[in-house]
Order: sequence, then structure tokens, then C-alpha cells
Amino acid sequence: MKQIATGSVDSCVMIWNMKPQMRAYRFDGHKEAVTCVQFSPSGHLVASTSRDKTVRLWVPSMKADSTVFRAHTATVRCVNFSCDGQTMLTSSDDKTIKLWTVHRQKFLFSFSQHMNWVRCAKFSPDDGLIVSCSDDKTIKLWDKKTRECIHTFTEHAGYASYVDFHPSGTCIAAASTDTSVKIWDIRTHKMLQHYPVHSGAVNGLSFHPGGNFLITASSDSTMKILDLVEGKLLYTLHGHQGAVTCVAFSRAGDYFSSGGSDEQVLVWKSNFDECIESSNRVKSQCKSAESSQSRPASSTTNLHFNSQPPVLNNQTFERAEHLNRPNTQTTARTLSFGHSDGHSRGSHSHAHRDAATGSPSTQQTQGSQRPAHQDKGLSDVSDGRVPSSLANTLEHIIGQLDVLTQTVSILEQRLTLTEDKLKECLENQMEIGLHLQNRDE
Repeated sequence: MKQIATGSVDSCVMIWNMKPQMRAYRFDGHKEAVTCVQFSPSGHLVASTSRDKTVRLWVPSMKADSTVFRAHTATVRCVNFSCDGQTMLTSSDDKTIKLWTVHRQKFLFSFSQHMNWVRCAKFSPDDGLIVSCSDDKTIKLWDKKTRECIHTFTEHAGYASYVDFHPSGTCIAAASTDTSVKIWDIRTHKMLQHYPVHSGAVNGLSFHPGGNFLITASSDSTMKILDLVEGKLLYTLHGHQGAVTCVAFSRAGDYFSSGGSDEQVLVWKSNFDECIESSNRVKSQCKSAESSQSRPASSTTNLHFNSQPPVLNNQTFERAEHLNRPNTQTTARTLSFGHSDGHSRGSHSHAHRDAATGSPSTQQTQGSQRPAHQDKGLSDVSDGRVPSSLANTLEHIIGQLDVLTQTVSILEQRLTLTEDKLKECLENQMEIGLHLQNRDE
């Protein structure tokens, strides 16, 4: 059974069960705001960090047993388990990253080259590397074995508030206050992709377990789904009424959750597999059409310029659960996905939502949330008049036509500019010729 752990500014940790009518439990222990929570890989522990400079390890059960240890000399911002569950990382406002054993909470060693608060630190999928980001506007890559910084990335205009490894372990993604998301190859240390898709600070991100998609959360109140294979914005999601401050995929990628300053945590259902199949089907049809009409390959380029991407399926993202308490004012700052059956995947983030008070509560299922961009002129799929598969294909084709129209418009503008420049050069050349002729005379 899937669970979500949340941490609140009222110093509480909550464990929510995804199954309807299941109880949510409140764990008290921290003295100040909880800044991060994460499930261990086995799902048997939940780690939480706090402004009270401590880390707590909780057993996610009704008894709420926990072990506490003082980890840093300032606010602890982030905690992350290694993939084998034997060690964990903590990062802090004391400018350090520390490595600990999980079972005895024994301090192993620290990394201390950052010059300001360390917002986030994560293990690579093979536990051999560590990536961290700081308010000193750097992202550092560390070798766990040698304990040395092997590279520093400094391309962000602002500071990175969140960083994580791609599931393949070959690249990293960083969310920045400069409103962009950047992806670097950790082998060549070169930037692979740059997504300036938000109008506000990017507060968090999460890779889909398959590695082809990335979701981002921003202060502009939106979430963006990025297609990493095509290198383009795929969806814009609206659901929160204020800044979206955290986002996390579930272990299987069939759900993702988001938290915002509107004091809510929303759980969304995704069906990326259906989108991929639909996209591949449409691409195949487009290739056949291009072949028969001898169209140049360049007619389908520049998809990354599309600021309003088409929707493949208007039921792709369904707001499946709505976790909130209507009559409370306390807010939470972090959430993490996990499984109570011992198979979990945690994710650190900073969020705001209602925290539980009093007895355990149940969740209420809400209606579906449609993606932000809908193409007009299509038949309503829900009335049963058009098969959903056909509607999906038509929607995608219309979206691709819009992209082609925008591409042609851009090419026409460039052609006009080129003609103007050429005309200006010819006029200058004629003036120079006349000047030389007059001088000879």
C-alpha cells in the first residue's frame, strides 16, 4: 500500500495512506519546523530533519517510535538514504554535508567546501557519488570513496534549491531560483538541456522512474512535465492556488504528489505509457505522410519552441487524492512517497499544507484535473461519440500542426530579417562604390 509522509511547520510528521478511508497518523517529536522527510528504501523507516538541528528516524506505525540525534550546529535542510539503506546524508545551514550510518546513527565523515547554506544533497543510484547544491550558487559533485569534490557547476544565475540524479546516474538536474531547470552530464560536465519554462523560482523536481520525464514545481503556481527525450515542455499543470513548493513521483511512477502554499497536498495519477504509445503511433503516421509527400525532415524541427504544448490525453493527469484539513492553519514543508509493504521510494521536497491535529483522518477523492493546455475544436470524448483512441490521435495531430505553423512563422520572420540585412548590405556597397568613383574623378 502506498503511503505519503509529510512534515509540517508545526513540528509534526504525518503518514498518509493512499487507500480511501485509511487513517493518517501524526508523529510529534521535533521542537521546531520539519524541513524534510524521506522513506528508507525498505519502507521500514522514515527520516525527518528539522530547524531544531536534529534528525529523527521513525518507525511508520501507530506507536510512532523514533530515535533522535543532533546532527548539525544549524538547521538541517535535507536527508537522503543510500540505495542500500545502510547510510544517509544530511545537509545543513552550517555549510556542511554529513554521512551517517542508519542503524547506530554513527557519524562517518563530512564534506565542507560549500560557502553558504547547503539546501540539498543526494546519493547517485549506485551510491558512488553525491551531488549537493548551496546558496553559494554552486552545485558540487563528490566522490564518496575519496571524499573529494570532483567538479563544481556554476552556470545558474540564482542558487539551486533542489538537485537530484537521473535514474541512470549519468546526469543531474537542478531547480533554481532563476526560474530555470538545467541538466548536466556528470561525465563530460557539460550542460545537456536548459528549460526556462517557469515564470517564478523552481522549488523542486522529480524524475519519472523510467527516466524519460521530469516534473518541476514552481512559485508561479504551476507544475511542468518535461519530455527529456524530445527536449521539450510536454504539459503545464494547474491545481494549486499559490506557489507549488514540492513534487515527487511514486516508486512505480503511476502517481505523483505536489504540495503548495495553499495548504494542500494533491496526489495525481499519471499514464505516461498511454501517452508514449499514442505519440509513437502519431509519429509513425506523420512519417508515412511525409514520405508520400516528399516533405523535408526540417518541417518537424524546433518543437522546443512550443510554449503551449499539445495534449495527448485529457485524462492523463487525474487528481486522485486531496489531502487537507479544512479547519486548520498550520502548514507543512515536506513530503515523501513510500510503500508500507517494504518497497518504497522517498523524495525530499519543501511543501506547505494543512497538518493533522487531533485524531487520525481519512482522505477524500476529488474530481479529475485537466492539463493546462487544451486544443479547441475537438469533440468531447466523455460523451461517447468519439472513441478515445481516435480523439487522442486527433488532438496530437492538431497539436503538431500548431507546432508546424509556429515553425513556419519563425522561418518567415528570419527570412524577412535576412532580406532586410541583404538589402542594407547592397545599399552600403553601392554607396561605397559611388564614393570611390567620385574620389577617382
